[in-house]
Amino acid sequence: MANFIDEFMKTYGPEVTKDMAATYGVDQGTVQKLIPQLAPLILGGLKRQKDDRGGDARVDHILNKYGDQSVLDDIKGVISSKANDPAADANLGGLLGVSGGVQAAQALGKSLNIDASTIMKMIPALAPIILGALTKKKNAGGGIGGIGSLLDADGDGSIIDDVAGYILKGGSGQTTRNKGVLGSILGGLFGTKR
Repeated sequence: MANFIDEFMKTYGPEVTKDMAATYGVDQGTVQKLIPQLAPLILGGLKRQKDDRGGDARVDHILNKYGDQSVLDDIKGVISSKANDPAADANLGGLLGVSGGVQAAQALGKSLNIDASTIMKMIPALAPIILGALTKKKNAGGGIGGIGSLLDADGDGSIIDDVAGYILKGGSGQTTRNKGVLGSILGGLFGTKR
């Protein structure tokens, strides 16, 4: 997961950061910190869909429906469109659970000193860009088999340690398990399969 997010930030991060900052009135430095914290939530929701609702076929369905890689050619347009969409959903239609996007926005809002409602608007703008980049990676790699390993880097059947380890920069899941509100939200969103 870290590699995908690092690649995403290197390739698309500057443009996404600039456009989101301008659209939502948040300074670029804050947006640059926020994106790598929201991306694992979106990837984690995708992993949960894979595990609980149909395996690779479910991931393929979601990517085919919502992960159009052509959005990468008009990042500013996607962000602007989502910013003006009154039906934009911070929970991504259930991808982040019943209230996962809202809970994450509240925790990140406190952590980064941003209004949670702004983050709730940013999540649906970032999701199609993340899914588009994931689709592009899938298409370049010839399938989705590698996405499972991308979403569960250590292969233990649980994404919580991968997500928490990346977000909290604390290393393995054992060292991040009890580190703050965001870790608790992630645990609730994705559960643990131990």
